[in-house]
Amino acid sequence: MKLDGKLHWGLAALVVAGNMIGSGVYLLPATLATTGSSSLIGWAVAGVGAVTLALVFAALGRTQPDADGLPGFAERGLGRFFGFQTTLAFWAAALIGNVAVAVAATGYLGFFFPALKTPVGATLSNLALIWLVTGAYVLGVRTAARFAAITLIVGLAPIVVAIVAGAASFDPQVFAASWSPSGDPLIKTVPASLAVIFWAFLGVESAAVLSQRVRDPARDVGRASIAGVSLATVIYIAASAAVFGVIPAAVLAQSTSPYADLIAQVFGASVAGVAAACAVVKATGTLGGWVMMAGETARAGAEHGYLPKGFGQGGQTTRATPLLGGAIMSIAAVLSSQATLGGQFGLLIGVTSVLTLSVYAVCCVSLFRTARTGRDKTVAVVGLIFSVAAVAAAAPGYILPTLGFVAVVSGAWFLWV
Repeated sequence: MKLDGKLHWGLAALVVAGNMIGSGVYLLPATLATTGSSSLIGWAVAGVGAVTLALVFAALGRTQPDADGLPGFAERGLGRFFGFQTTLAFWAAALIGNVAVAVAATGYLGFFFPALKTPVGATLSNLALIWLVTGAYVLGVRTAARFAAITLIVGLAPIVVAIVAGAASFDPQVFAASWSPSGDPLIKTVPASLAVIFWAFLGVESAAVLSQRVRDPARDVGRASIAGVSLATVIYIAASAAVFGVIPAAVLAQSTSPYADLIAQVFGASVAGVAAACAVVKATGTLGGWVMMAGETARAGAEHGYLPKGFGQGGQTTRATPLLGGAIMSIAAVLSSQATLGGQFGLLIGVTSVLTLSVYAVCCVSLFRTARTGRDKTVAVVGLIFSVAAVAAAAPGYILPTLGFVAVVSGAWFLWV
């Protein structure tokens, strides 16, 4: 594949924000309808955790500028066994998460084409989107990064309109009535929602994954990580408050395009159509950014000897890598098909979040072992506590597949490596 230049930290920050602001902000309000407007507490907690993890990756980028992505960070602090685990876990998480992003894009396409809301139609749409962005990545890293950055700008338009619409039509009674639809105490509902909510913050590590693609890793990884996370956090909280202040939780639970529905209620169907189109463009751009993350992780794994050399050599990602990733994503899209898009989306993001949070925990431990200052050690400990707590609060249905995955790759390490 073409290695078409280094990324400026500003472009890398847009990749970070673009990878985060995608299917999470567009579809999660419907997924969180059972938690209700009290999910804003979860958004705030997850935002603090994400900023902490951004500081973790900033410290790793500063202290280990020559490490090659997450596998390099894990290996430096914990040895090759954990480097191998990190490579396969993050690669799997990126591929599974990509399918969830495609599902979100299909949900908004369903605003225009109701046939895509059926399992068969949705699966075909998911496959088409996956291969569209895989083709963009084959053209080069810079091409994929620019595609993600441009679609971020396009995709923010409906979110800004939705926030304005929500502010203009905000109904405190609707917001209060949706506070906890199940009637369960917040100590039960909010922690349980963290693993799902943190799906929207996956991408905080994007600059670290691309550490060998930015101009000055020691400086730019930190800048890009913190800037991208801060932008995403502000948008998430404002947008979620707008939705829950206009649409009742019971209605929201049935939606496949929450922001388009909000805009339609305030400004009319024609404006909502434009918003839905922008959402499709943005979700597609997010999918492109995460296809790049998966490919770069596989390349770094091959450079470290964790995957066959055919995945990448000499800093170059081979064309076979994204093509194999596309095939794996296609299989996952078919096997994870559910009766509703919401059901498929929830399953995919739960497993992806637990896998990725486990990788974050490993990186926090690695930073603690290699940190040169007390400040970096403190950040590592806080990041580790957050990652472990978020995994512990996740539903068993999300944790068990992760444990099975870890058992399989551990066996592979001892049998093969």
